[in-house]
Formats: sequence, C-alpha cells, structure tokens
Amino acid sequence: MPGKGDAPVLPGARAVARYVRISPMKARRVVNLVRGLPAKEALTVLQFAPQAASEQVYKVLASAIANAENNERLDPDALLVSEAYVDEGPTMKRFQPRAQGRAYRIRKRTCHITVVVEAVAPAAPKKAASKKAAPAKQTTPAATESKTEGAE
Repeated sequence: MPGKGDAPVLPGARAVARYVRISPMKARRVVNLVRGLPAKEALTVLQFAPQAASEQVYKVLASAIANAENNERLDPDALLVSEAYVDEGPTMKRFQPRAQGRAYRIRKRTCHITVVVEAVAPAAPKKAASKKAAPAKQTTPAATESKTEGAE
C-alpha cells in the first residue's frame, strides 16, 4: 500500500513517549534542535543541551534508533531524524491554597513526544569541482564612451 501522494516510502522506525511530565512548549524547544539532523549527531546535541526536556527527547530518539536497528535491520549510522514533534497531553489540575480562603489552580501539563527516523543512503564524498570560473566581461573604453555620449 503506497504512502501519501504515492511517494516512495523510505525504510524507517519511530518511537513515542506518552504522558511525559513536561510542558509541550518546553519540549518543542528541544525537538526543534534535532529535527533534520543525522541521528548520531542529534544524540550528541541532546546529550549536551542544557534544557531539562533534552533528557526525555534523548531517550525517545535512542529508542527510535534501536527500533530501526532491531526491527528494520537498518544501519544506525545511516539514519536521519525525518520527523520530530510534540503533542499536548492531558493536563493534571491541582489547587494551591492562598490567603483569605482562596484557591489557585496549578496546571501540571503533559506531552507526547514522537520521533521518526529514516534510512538515508550514505552520502558519497563529492569531488571538488575543478572547473575554472568563467572570465568576467571586460568593458572596453569605446563601449563606455558610447553610453556616456547619449546621456549628455
């Protein structure tokens, strides 16, 4: 069964972490860092990212790579993070007592993190182009004189 738009489906794998106890907005900041990167490079970026959500995203990405390696028999070095997105999960509502009998609502947000990796053919090193640049057109003094004569 062909995929969307009858495009060739590349082999890949995905992993989803559901009900992660971090706000979706904070998780999206981290996910945007790794979208489109090679999988190994994305793991390194997440390992040294200072955000708290990077640990959760790292685990999901590592799981997607392991799924591709074990279930699809793909080479982990030839994987690319093709899709990575964060959906909003259910919000837990808690109440904080405040002065004069009031209560403030505290929202503990959750999210669902999804990472999809695809196999990409290893890029062969491109040969350096040895073509010489085309010589720039030189203006002759006669050509410049004819242009200035009409302007007078």
